Amino acid sequence: MFGALDTLFSTTGIKPKDIGILVVNCSLFNPTPSLSSMIVNKYKLRSNIKSFNLGGMGCSAGVIAIDLAKDMLQKSMLIPNCLFRVGGSAVLLSNKSIDRSRAKYQLVHVVRTHRGSDDKAFRCVYQEQDDNGKTGVSLSKDLMAVAGGALKTNITTLGPLVLPISEQLLFFCTLIAKKLFKKSIKPYIPNFKLAFDHFCIHAGGRAVIDELEKNLQLSPTHVEASRMTLHRFGNTSSSAIWYELAYIGEKERVRKGHRIW
Repeated sequence: MFGALDTLFSTTGIKPKDIGILVVNCSLFNPTPSLSSMIVNKYKLRSNIKSFNLGGMGCSAGVIAIDLAKDMLQKSMLIPNCLFRVGGSAVLLSNKSIDRSRAKYQLVHVVRTHRGSDDKAFRCVYQEQDDNGKTGVSLSKDLMAVAGGALKTNITTLGPLVLPISEQLLFFCTLIAKKLFKKSIKPYIPNFKLAFDHFCIHAGGRAVIDELEKNLQLSPTHVEASRMTLHRFGNTSSSAIWYELAYIGEKERVRKGHRIW
């Protein structure tokens, strides 16, 4: 965790005292003092820092932390440091115009889907005790179905924001035809390759990557970052997508104007 931050500070030249907002995320590990408190203490961050410690949100927590950071930036107009644990990745966001020239990426859209109101979704990854009294995290057999449903909802929300009009029309025409004629019309899967140049798919397992590659009609190159992250580091939960983003960058495949999902 500290190693990731040391690298972040040395690479960007940002001083710890310049950090105004700290968002720390860890999927399962929630110690006391919190991870955010450890970072504040280690780097002697300023006393008026806005510190947030997220836990128990699983593999999606990295994106949730980014969304929180974005909201805080819009409200407070400060530079935050967002740390995503489980593998150790650090992302620095800024809303200062002076940083535009050296920023690697621009955050355009953040789309979140919350399925916590559904009991199956709520219990698909659940911390509980087994018959021997040992506390652990159980994965429900409904996990893949729940994840698929969340992705479907997410894609429906994201589509109008990024897809060209032609793809949107095909999608909605198919949807209307299915409702009007009540026939078993196969849902139209939009061609997201027209909207994005690179894809960071959650490296939750080979089956997850295979399924998304097939359903979104992606090429092996599109999922290479996900497969290599899974191969080299395993399922690092919420930090996986940042490993993939770094992989794409290291391969020098990202060009000015490219869009990444």
